[in-house]
Amino acid sequence: MSSKIKDVVFSEPSGRLHAFVMFAGALVMLSIYIYYGILLDGSSLSSLIMAVGFALSGFAESLPTERRQIAGGLRVTAILWLLGLLGLTIFAPEVILGPR
Repeated sequence: MSSKIKDVVFSEPSGRLHAFVMFAGALVMLSIYIYYGILLDGSSLSSLIMAVGFALSGFAESLPTERRQIAGGLRVTAILWLLGLLGLTIFAPEVILGPR
C-alpha cells in the first residue's frame, strides 16, 4: 500500500493541463474570497485556504519532469494544508465560518 502511495505522490508532474486546471481553481477560490470580503463585508477564510492548496498543487504539476521530489513535497504539503482546513471545519468551525 505505501509503495503505491509513494508511486502516485512522487510521480512525474502531470504537465501543463493539470497545472492549468489547478491554477484556475485557485483563481476561482481567490475570486470567491475577494467577493465575500469586499462586496458582502464578510470573510470566507476557507476559500483562501483552498486557493493556497490548489496553487501548491498547480505549482507541483507545472514543474519539469526531473523535479519529482520537489513536486511530491509540494503535493504532500497541499494535502496536509487541505486536511488542516478539514480539521478546522470539524473541530473549530467558528474559525472558518465566523461567530454566529
